[in-house]
Amino acid sequence: MRDELWAAYDDPGRHYHDTVHLTEVLGRVDELEAAGLAFDGVPVRLAGWFHDAVYDGERDAEERSAAWAEDALPGLVADDVVAEVARLVRLTETHRPDDADLNGCVLSDADLGILAAPAERYAAYAAAVRAEYAHLDDATFAAGRRTVLEDLLAKPRLFQTAHALVRWEERARSNMTAELARL
Repeated sequence: MRDELWAAYDDPGRHYHDTVHLTEVLGRVDELEAAGLAFDGVPVRLAGWFHDAVYDGERDAEERSAAWAEDALPGLVADDVVAEVARLVRLTETHRPDDADLNGCVLSDADLGILAAPAERYAAYAAAVRAEYAHLDDATFAAGRRTVLEDLLAKPRLFQTAHALVRWEERARSNMTAELARL
């Protein structure tokens, strides 16, 4: 299963939602754990592996990724873990976990952590996202990207965990605001 998931992320048509993204998300999960957050490591890490397992620019990619987890994981982990993995994958559609949902907060923060990357990495991320939508003309892409960024910036906070909020929030907002200005 690991090899199948890796192959999905390693598809040459992916520019951002690729193996680098996968390893960065899993690395940020590790960082949040090292910061002392006591979340359920197995379902969160499995959800990290599955959250963008299907990525083709269509709106239901998270749902199809969750369905893949629901098909692949039974018999390997307990049923409640399968259900939690699928729930967490679906949560990455909106990145709006409840404050009391530590697993959801950790996965959401790990996935959105790229927004707080140093300027050079953020620029590479933004360019890779644009490459994934190369089939769109510049005006259509810019309008859609603007909507995504404005929606994220409208959130009272991007990151849910105290660690991410303190370390990533300001830089993420600065990166997104600068990207909006460029659009």
